[in-house]
Amino acid sequence: MENNYRYQDPDFRYTNSNGVLHNLADIAEERILLVYESLKVSRRVEELLENPFKIKDSNTLLEIHHYLFQDVYAWAGKVRTVNISKDGKPFFNGERFAIAFQDIDNLLLEYKRIRKTNRNQIAEKLAEILDNVNYLHPFREGNGRTQREFIRLLALEKGYQLNLNPADNKNVYDRYMQGTIESDVKTLTDLILELLK
Repeated sequence: MENNYRYQDPDFRYTNSNGVLHNLADIAEERILLVYESLKVSRRVEELLENPFKIKDSNTLLEIHHYLFQDVYAWAGKVRTVNISKDGKPFFNGERFAIAFQDIDNLLLEYKRIRKTNRNQIAEKLAEILDNVNYLHPFREGNGRTQREFIRLLALEKGYQLNLNPADNKNVYDRYMQGTIESDVKTLTDLILELLK
């Protein structure tokens, strides 16, 4: 799937004039930054596998993003200050983030009330949370990795393992992307239910 994001950033708050994200390593070439970012974030993901965060509320999204991207971006863990769209579809307007975070908090409260033995309800609510977090897209970069980790940690709190990004599994990746891009909660629910272990 192509990455057809558009950013409204006329003041270059996040990028240099060539479109490369400002980064802590002062890397000026996009291809090198992608490799650098991937290595740093992969290491942080491994650390979270060993020492998982407890999801308190929607602010844990910010904590996870900061943890994953702290070695790469000064703005790690901070909500974006530019608006984003993909394939002509806008993500949530940044000026209204407070409302959206409140909605996610409500979904989290509903999730925490679900019994650990009710896999179907767990999958449905995780899909709904994922869909809402994806539409929110609170960060300038790293939304997918952050939301997958957020959902993984929520599943873990109910006693389940969940990997929405297994290595070398294009089918899972394509279904995940289809579900998030098309806001298809049923596709996401089916995928999560299949992957919950």
